[in-house]
Amino acid sequence: MSRHIGSAEQLVADGVHELARRTRFPVAFGGLVEHGEVSVTTIFGNRTHHLDGLQVRPERGLGGRAMIELRPRMTNDYRTSQQITHDYDVYVLGEGLRTLLALPIVVDGRPRGVLYAGAWEESQVGGVTTAPAMSVAQRVSTELRIRDEVDRRLGEAPTRQMLDAPRQEELRESFAELRSIASDIADGDLRDRILAVERRLLGVSAPAKPATGAAPAVRLSRREIDVLACAAMGSTNAQIATQLGLREGTVKAYLGAAMSKLDASTRHAAVARARRAGLLP
Repeated sequence: MSRHIGSAEQLVADGVHELARRTRFPVAFGGLVEHGEVSVTTIFGNRTHHLDGLQVRPERGLGGRAMIELRPRMTNDYRTSQQITHDYDVYVLGEGLRTLLALPIVVDGRPRGVLYAGAWEESQVGGVTTAPAMSVAQRVSTELRIRDEVDRRLGEAPTRQMLDAPRQEELRESFAELRSIASDIADGDLRDRILAVERRLLGVSAPAKPATGAAPAVRLSRREIDVLACAAMGSTNAQIATQLGLREGTVKAYLGAAMSKLDASTRHAAVARARRAGLLP
């Protein structure tokens, strides 16, 4: 799997294939909202081409209902279900699907797309299957949220020389937020993707390196950088502990270790030296 934040369409494509791999459903497909409708762009495991060109409007069909309710919806017998509209029967029944699960991709409280998983026979799907399916949808949502944030902050980012104080502060807030997000994610691959974005942020903000006389490299642990990034935004030890899910004493220990490595007597001096070393924006 790629180690960088890919296009939104690629994130959905990865999600569709992961959905098929992690569940018992033989068919998976999905897409993002475009011009008010979900355009299905990736299909996996299908026997026919009936799902090609499927576009789903909010409130219509199983996926449209999932988008409106912002929660997964499923039917064990699509043909006879009275809980949904049947606008898309030519697609779903054309493929021969009977069981269908629709999982909304929700970003910042609004639907950004839908992932589907289906089977050609009636299937009594329980938590063993729906739990990993929901996990996949959540992962795609998280990656899209990160990608949106990167695009918003860096899409029109000025050059290093043009970074004024407000933009520099906004970039630093973005960096601290990404560190906080990464601290909550157990998935190593996704953390690596976030780290790649952080390096881009550092690249935008880093001052030009002098030709000679460069200071020796300082190495901080991931958690030491997490704590310093929050401290740079003015957070207290107690606030940092809440943001990173740590004990306040643990935060103090990480901060002390970072200060020692940076040869700084205060947190403010540590932040300044970390920035000069290219460890913080």
